[in-house]
Amino acid sequence: MTGDDSFDAVVAGLDEIRSELQDFYRDLHAHPELGHQEHRTAARVAQRLRDDGYQVHDGIGGTGVVGVLVNGEGPTVLLRADMDALPVREETGLPYASTASATDASGHQVPVAHACGHDMHVTCLLGAARLMAEARKSWRGTLLTLFQPAEEPGDGADRMLSDGLADRVPHPDVAYAQHVLPYPAGQVGTRGGSFLSAADNITITVHGRGAHGSAPQAAIDPVVMASMIVVRLQTIVSRGLAATDPAVLTVGSVRAGTSGNVIPESAELLVNVRTYDESTRRDVLAAVRRIVTAECDASGATRGPDIQEGTRFPPTVNDADVTAEVAAAFATAFGERAVTIDLQSASEDFSRIPDAFGIPYTYWALGCVDPDTYRAAHRRGTVAQDIPVNHNPRFAPVLQPTLDTGVQALVAAALTRLS
Repeated sequence: MTGDDSFDAVVAGLDEIRSELQDFYRDLHAHPELGHQEHRTAARVAQRLRDDGYQVHDGIGGTGVVGVLVNGEGPTVLLRADMDALPVREETGLPYASTASATDASGHQVPVAHACGHDMHVTCLLGAARLMAEARKSWRGTLLTLFQPAEEPGDGADRMLSDGLADRVPHPDVAYAQHVLPYPAGQVGTRGGSFLSAADNITITVHGRGAHGSAPQAAIDPVVMASMIVVRLQTIVSRGLAATDPAVLTVGSVRAGTSGNVIPESAELLVNVRTYDESTRRDVLAAVRRIVTAECDASGATRGPDIQEGTRFPPTVNDADVTAEVAAAFATAFGERAVTIDLQSASEDFSRIPDAFGIPYTYWALGCVDPDTYRAAHRRGTVAQDIPVNHNPRFAPVLQPTLDTGVQALVAAALTRLS
């Protein structure tokens, strides 16, 4: 049986499970859970995998789940989906929109919504898992379906690895993952090499001397200090890097004081840096430290700045050969809907899993916007204004053809090695 025949044989069962998958998706969308709190989601995933004949390892890293299906001799393929939602109040107006809330890691009560599409990732992988289990005559090898918690805070993959993931499951030969992005539904987009950026989160505290607002001469104003730092940090990318070396630096928060008539003692800046290779990352982070320290010295700060590096996401760099294999399979399965995707400035922790196993991987984009809506916005030149992006309160994938395409893409990718 050829690869094309295997794909057709496996996805032939999609018509029978489509309605069930759509119901599962709607339920999951209406019941989102924050990172490390995905207990309901994980339990439903584990039960469906058991029902489909998978050996299930659950509770990995807290709420992680892996299903293992051994089907004779052959390669071992890992397919991954992330499960967690965001502290966002949904504004999609969907009949199955989330009204959930939860207590976050800081102890605050927050609204919760699947504003990044992880519910679609979970449903697509469960659909692919079912189809592969029902068509075992069409492939050989071992399939690992990995459902990862806490992608958004960036430590879900690490926690699964620290909890012995590599010792609990067969060693995979290759890994695949996908993510919904605001492109036309029905499209799948591949890209060899750099795909997603690395991301570093930095907390900077600068220290001045407080005083009455009427007596600035008695103060060392940390607000002015922070303001100068914000301006100078923007020159790192615009004047410190070559135009062909992409990077993004964002100061997302500046906090200081509580009154317009009081010069505070300190100011805090939250900075996010996105880069695509380790050399650029080192240069940008070094420049951040240099600029912050110099501005504090120039202002006569009472002491040096506190610079704390927080959560870091690794870059996602797709293996060229694996990506070419998958792109060819997508071209056969989807025709002109298989496209090459642009470099993305978002970040992911997926690559930590294949990197820990020492195996190649590829990660692709799954379009999720109603095609007519996207085309109309594109004609107007208003895609950025009219198409909600991931993490927006109005973001939600159009159910079809996103779901069918996501299931088929995972099957097509897996069968590049298992058929």
